[in-house]
Amino acid sequence: VQLQAFGGGLVQAGGSLKLSCAASGLTFSSYSMGWFRQAPGKEREFVASIKWTGDTTRYADSVKGRFTISRDNDKNTAHLQMNSLKPEDTAIYYCAAAYATGAVVQSTSYNYWGQGTEVTVSS
Repeated sequence: VQLQAFGGGLVQAGGSLKLSCAASGLTFSSYSMGWFRQAPGKEREFVASIKWTGDTTRYADSVKGRFTISRDNDKNTAHLQMNSLKPEDTAIYYCAAAYATGAVVQSTSYNYWGQGTEVTVSS
């Protein structure tokens, strides 16, 4: 199983980025997908998740209304559209897959993790 996150970069505050997570080696449509992030010196935190059915999503309060998680089961890819970015969104963003669960928040529920993509938001 491989999860490859990409799309990170440097952006000014107020800007947008779209992260993608390409999955291989698993039945993607059976896995709920999540995005987590870890800022320097901080613990990893939940950002967003989408149920394997695609009909349920959850967001951290800090990103609600600014970020949108989606999935394309035909392309085995999950996305995180990030708008109105703030300097505090600066972190390494990780995607993860959880087998046949809801749109889970807990990192321990996820079976597979990607390598992370770095997002830097300048003020």
